[in-house]
Amino acid sequence: MERFTATIKQFAAQGEKTGWTYIDVPADIAEKLHPGNRLGFRVKGKLDKFPIQGVALLPMGKGNFILTLNAALRKGIKKKKGATLDVQITYDAAPVPVPAGLLECLEDEPEASDYFNGLRLSQRNYFLKWIAGVKGEAAVAKRIAQAITAFQRQQDFGSMIRGHKADKDKLGL
Repeated sequence: MERFTATIKQFAAQGEKTGWTYIDVPADIAEKLHPGNRLGFRVKGKLDKFPIQGVALLPMGKGNFILTLNAALRKGIKKKKGATLDVQITYDAAPVPVPAGLLECLEDEPEASDYFNGLRLSQRNYFLKWIAGVKGEAAVAKRIAQAITAFQRQQDFGSMIRGHKADKDKLGL
């Protein structure tokens, strides 16, 4: 378990990261957590006293990483930009569970299944967390359908999200 203090930051104009709230994870700490790794990976532990697991560290270059703080994490830690956090994290090797509804759909769509299974683990996890990130059967079913369509089009997670945004922009939504 690595322990350090971090200040909550927020990106200004930073492409797709604009507005994201995050903390920096220095290269020396990331190296201790997952030696030799330069790609994103998951961690678990605590932010102050708020438990976390399966949270991704994203690479920012030169061995440095960030841990993004989504709305649920910010609510859990009850802190905003500029506040200081006591961070205790370790590498989280636990697999992200595949929702039963997605498994059923992948069985019916072998081409989509082949594409999904051929994705890097980090890309599969983006989809899995995105699907699990909503409440209600209808919302989960909608995201599963969007994911299956993306797999059939051989789109990674980012391409799928950008495609949906472009579609909404065309419709004026």
